[in-house]
Amino acid sequence: MSRVAKSPITIPTGVEVTITGNLMSAKGKLGQLSMNIHSCVVVTNTDNELSFDITISEKKEQKKTWAQAGTVRTNTANLIQGVTEGWEKKLTLIGVGYRAKIMGKVLDLTLGFSHPINYKLPEDITVETPSQTEIVIKGMDKQKVGQVAAEIRAYRPPEPYKGKGVRYADEQVVRKEAKKK
Repeated sequence: MSRVAKSPITIPTGVEVTITGNLMSAKGKLGQLSMNIHSCVVVTNTDNELSFDITISEKKEQKKTWAQAGTVRTNTANLIQGVTEGWEKKLTLIGVGYRAKIMGKVLDLTLGFSHPINYKLPEDITVETPSQTEIVIKGMDKQKVGQVAAEIRAYRPPEPYKGKGVRYADEQVVRKEAKKK
């Protein structure tokens, strides 16, 4: 049994959650998000508290359905946090001449290549550059924020010898020792 699925989610004030069939949508101060619910999970909304139950068709499927209930519960919690507070990822550029600049809906990256990289941002993602070597990615959808951060990091991932590259702000890069003479 999933311990995650057993704990209910309290809906904060100002958030409206509607469940129609297998579609759940949440509306908050930052906007509206929706997600599909797995067919074996039943979500009930009582007194501003979401509880998660499963429907088991066969005994051997019990473990998989409880796993789905835990996944639906976590995704629902992420959905509710997204419409209330939003999600944020921070990236750091480390290297001589590495810099980032935002121009409208395009992020201009200089990462040591012979050409600048222009990354077009998705619609519901905002990016800030507090300094030339910092990038802050914000949005409602946790998956999209993480995907954009991963795509930007993939242009120049941190290398293990000097540590140069694009890394998450909290990432620890394991450094290797250089070849000895």
